[in-house]
Amino acid sequence: MVGAAIFGIFTGILLCSTFGTVFFSLIQTSVDNGFRNALKIVAGVIICDIIFVFFAIYGTSMLPAIPHFERWLAGIGIIFLAALGFVNIFRGQPKLVYPTTRVGNFIYYFTTGFLLNGLNPVNFISWVTLATYVKSSLQYDHGQVLTFFTASLFGVFGTESLIAYFAKKFQKLFTPRRILIFNRVTGIVFLGIAGQLLYSVFIKAN
Repeated sequence: MVGAAIFGIFTGILLCSTFGTVFFSLIQTSVDNGFRNALKIVAGVIICDIIFVFFAIYGTSMLPAIPHFERWLAGIGIIFLAALGFVNIFRGQPKLVYPTTRVGNFIYYFTTGFLLNGLNPVNFISWVTLATYVKSSLQYDHGQVLTFFTASLFGVFGTESLIAYFAKKFQKLFTPRRILIFNRVTGIVFLGIAGQLLYSVFIKAN
């Protein structure tokens, strides 16, 4: 069990090591609107990952049979990422304002994290691949599988929380001009990932 937990935490950290949409969104939100709002994005990501892990462990037979499901999911993700990309690129000079937390703000940031994570088919495929690996290659029993994935989720939560925390701690380095540049770079990253999804799912596959 201890080995499964250690491996799980390490895996969770590795899953956060790529500079994906969630990474840039966390930094941007933490700097623009504070650490607490960034944690709402983390909460959305974790809830989405819990759903993914559930189906990865217990199988996808309970999911409805939707023709071309991965393509539909990728298509929605492409539109969502492209919209975020254009908003970040073309919006004006940011104002360093830290609004009071409200229910509407929670829903907005939570949903953003959930959708950023959920609308990328690669994330679900990663969890399914890990489930297959620990069950087949490592021969984990059910208890070890649960321990591994629980530890992985804690690893993801801890790593993403630290990313948001240190972005907030170094907020003095982010002047309005630097934030404007960072937002535009983030927008380009979002558009790039949307383009990569478009190519891999709709162009390369054909």
